[in-house]
Amino acid sequence: MLPDAGSEDEEKWLAEGIAGLQHNAFYMHRALDSNNLRDALKYSAQMLSELRTSRLSPHKYYELYMRAFDELRKLEMFFKEETKRGCSVIDLYELVQHAGNILPRLYLLCTVGSVCIKSKETPAKEILKDLVEMCRGVQHPVRGLFLRSYLSQISRDKLPDIGSEYEGDGDSFIDAVEFVLQNFTEMNKLWVRMQHQGPVREKEKRDKERSELRDLVGKNLHVLSQIDGVDLDIYKDTVLPRVLEQVVNCKDELAQHYLMDCIIQVFPDEYHLQTLETLLSACPQLQPTVDIMTVLSQLMDRLSNYATSSTEILPEFLQVEAFAKLSNAIGKVIDSQPEMPIVGAITLYVSLLKFTLRVHPDRLDYVDQVLGACVKKLSGKPKIEDNKATKQIVALLSAPVEKYNDIDTALKLSNYPRIMDHLDNATKKIMAVVIIQSIMKNNTYISTADKVEALFELIKGLIKDMDEIQDEELDEEDFKEEQNSVARLIHMLYNDDPEEMLEIIQTVRKHILLGGPKRLAFTVPPLIFSALKLVRRLQAHEGDEVGEDVSTTPKKIFQILNQIIEALSTVPSSELSLRLYLQCAEAANDCELEPVAYEFFTQAFILYEEEVADSKAQVTAIHLIIGTLQRMTVFGVENRDTLTHKATGYSAKLLKKPDQCRAIYACSHLFWVENQDGIKDGERVLLCLKRAIRIANAAQQMANVTRGSSGPVTLFVEILNKYLYFFEKGNPQITSSAIQGLIELIMNEMQSDNSPSDPSADSFFSSTMRYIQFQKQKGGAIGEKYEPIKV
Repeated sequence: MLPDAGSEDEEKWLAEGIAGLQHNAFYMHRALDSNNLRDALKYSAQMLSELRTSRLSPHKYYELYMRAFDELRKLEMFFKEETKRGCSVIDLYELVQHAGNILPRLYLLCTVGSVCIKSKETPAKEILKDLVEMCRGVQHPVRGLFLRSYLSQISRDKLPDIGSEYEGDGDSFIDAVEFVLQNFTEMNKLWVRMQHQGPVREKEKRDKERSELRDLVGKNLHVLSQIDGVDLDIYKDTVLPRVLEQVVNCKDELAQHYLMDCIIQVFPDEYHLQTLETLLSACPQLQPTVDIMTVLSQLMDRLSNYATSSTEILPEFLQVEAFAKLSNAIGKVIDSQPEMPIVGAITLYVSLLKFTLRVHPDRLDYVDQVLGACVKKLSGKPKIEDNKATKQIVALLSAPVEKYNDIDTALKLSNYPRIMDHLDNATKKIMAVVIIQSIMKNNTYISTADKVEALFELIKGLIKDMDEIQDEELDEEDFKEEQNSVARLIHMLYNDDPEEMLEIIQTVRKHILLGGPKRLAFTVPPLIFSALKLVRRLQAHEGDEVGEDVSTTPKKIFQILNQIIEALSTVPSSELSLRLYLQCAEAANDCELEPVAYEFFTQAFILYEEEVADSKAQVTAIHLIIGTLQRMTVFGVENRDTLTHKATGYSAKLLKKPDQCRAIYACSHLFWVENQDGIKDGERVLLCLKRAIRIANAAQQMANVTRGSSGPVTLFVEILNKYLYFFEKGNPQITSSAIQGLIELIMNEMQSDNSPSDPSADSFFSSTMRYIQFQKQKGGAIGEKYEPIKV
């Protein structure tokens, strides 16, 4: 209830103040209209007496002040008219000093002083000096601040600046500078003193009120920056030292932070660069609670923007050794504040690094120096768990990667991995993803084994478990995304030199095999395909390099590939291993390495026998084996027969009859390979197809027993299509009469009462019949061949 009551009281006091002000303003206006100077002064003094109140908050006091300010403008116009009517402005200046209370007297003095300066009867510097000294008579913080703000307001366009109409003899602009500095100093003292008004429990409220009034003080610095006479020398020798002296000596957190920010914002960047040492020397002297991070960050942002605005400016930065001074200042600030949280120190280094990357992008030694300073600060401390500090370290590590768009450059920074060591495992992963995304985005190829080693050291959070974190703790989707990014990265590791490329493959292998079974399924396949690319490159350049010195050969790579795939045995993914063995077998076939290709097929068959238990997986696997074996050209008769026999044997042992049937008729292609002499065994093709028909019949009978109706004729139609294929290819064992017999068998099955209606099978058969009809109508050799078949 108290705050509400206080608020109501304050509104009442403000209303009373405004009423009193308006009442006296009314009589003042009447006196002005009748040119009655004595009454005008009397009522204006009574009107201004309302500003003597101490009961209003700064916010409410401002409302009252603005009303009085508007009235004073009218009074000032009246004083000007009086001087035109022959009244001496000097007499007027003396006359207003008879006001009974000091506050109204000083407001009236400032108003007449403004008229006095405009009349030029007295030098501006003398009036201003007199006014700024007399304003010391009001020491109440709020009343004094608004009074001096009024003085600043009415004098800002009347300063004896260079080129001004009020410029006096000699260096009168120095008097203008002195006036503004003195007013600033006194206003800051009043502003700082506000914190001691009232009980301690209301400190937070007072800080808020002070914050609302800060612009009254800051405007003085803006006025200083606008004085034409304030060149670099005056700024360096007079303005900055005086302002900084006030900033440091006030020992107030709010004032120091705001005024340092003001200095940085209102004065030109060129001045900051040339007075960097002076400005930075004040930083360690500020209160430990001042947010120096923001101040220095803004300074470095301004300087870096200034540096990039023109190439002609950069030499100035080198000349004044800006980096060294900033680095030294940040070190001193951190050392002077042992209680500074780690996030504060890292934030400063992030700002310094961004400054360095913008101003001196070619100086990697500067970048590494910043990282080294950060490492020094972090050393001896436990792994960082503070979220804010972690984000800042990620920003620190991301900056070089984003700037150079080239991870190669980041890998040259010796302190880069040392900072990563201070991150927790979750953040190491985030940083690793950032690095990989940069590589992918910029299409950066990592071309040496040493760089790959350094890179994998940086991203180790993704490629192996850290501190025995259990895989179960990881989100499944996140884990997959992380490992897919590593897989994509492996394809970016490349060198044209086969020996270096083999070194890269060996390095990657060493790291990913430590990743644990869950990761291998993601990381092994891209490594296998990367190695197979190298094999095909070697095969393409076969004969270019001859001699015993050549250490990188397809045979050696296949040995490595075999070992890598064997490592997948820890992964419950036998189908993946089988596919990789078949890929390697095909590559060995292209290199005409029969023993190697045979070994890979052997491993694939062993896997199929021992590991592939699921019936669907068996079907997929056997078709992969058949398809790969059909494309092999390197095998001699004996090896090919062995593998073909195995494939047909496994096909016949599949669980479901339809699966057996399809695998068997697929095996027929192993005995008839186009464009290759020697593998056109028509009899064995026919045997496969007849065996497929028998199995299809058995499937029909089983369906009849279990369901009371025979199954669809789809299998027979599929076999018919195989007959047609080999018939067209010229297999003498496939005759038109055999095809005719199969067609009649299908038609009988379809007309049978037990046969269920199957639209897809009917459509498939109709399409096949249309194809036969189409071939018959072609004429020529094909037409003659198909002629005996009756549709």
